[in-house]
Amino acid sequence: MDYRRGLLDPGAHWFKLNLERSKIPAMRLTLFSLFAFLFLCSAIQAQAPTGVPVFEITPVDSTVKFGVQASVPIQGTFKKWDATLTYPSTAVEDGVLAIKIDAASVDTGSGMKDGKLKGKDFFNVKENPYITFTSTKLIQTGPTTFEVDGDFTIRGVTRKEKLELDVSGKKGSGVGTINGTMAFDRKEYGMNSGIPFIKIADRVEVNVALIARRVSGPPLVFKQ
Repeated sequence: MDYRRGLLDPGAHWFKLNLERSKIPAMRLTLFSLFAFLFLCSAIQAQAPTGVPVFEITPVDSTVKFGVQASVPIQGTFKKWDATLTYPSTAVEDGVLAIKIDAASVDTGSGMKDGKLKGKDFFNVKENPYITFTSTKLIQTGPTTFEVDGDFTIRGVTRKEKLELDVSGKKGSGVGTINGTMAFDRKEYGMNSGIPFIKIADRVEVNVALIARRVSGPPLVFKQ
């Protein structure tokens, strides 16, 4: 029998079969890579919706302060904190403001006062290191003013509080200042003690001045 012809040559037939089989894993790998790429693209699009404003708040340019009436004035600031302003659309009332403060970063200018505020009678930073506010409802009350309802948490206790905001900035610039004030009763959060030789009022006022920059997306749409 003549084995010189490729179709009849057993060696050539064996080589052809193995060559075809070797292509199968490569085809599977190519298809798998294609599906993985398409899935990754879909995931990225889902995580970063287009057409919405994206804001950045930098603590370097912003401040979070507090004050309480006392026989010896108590005023201070927090050195470490983070804030985000998130929007799912361009409607200004759809935003969510979240502030997370490192309670141990309190600075009143007095080591004695700072130590007392960090202790278990006040912030209790060892067990509750963060003070937080997360908005649940944002209502525009004027051309540049807002009422923000939210969950305020300090020393492990969470209650509903209201933050009054006033926004300023050049229209269309993408940069604005958010000035806010919130007052709460410290005893409602379990801070019933005082500081030796200092009489402290129950009402605590928190003031925020946040610089927000729109880093991408369209401008917000305010109510007229």
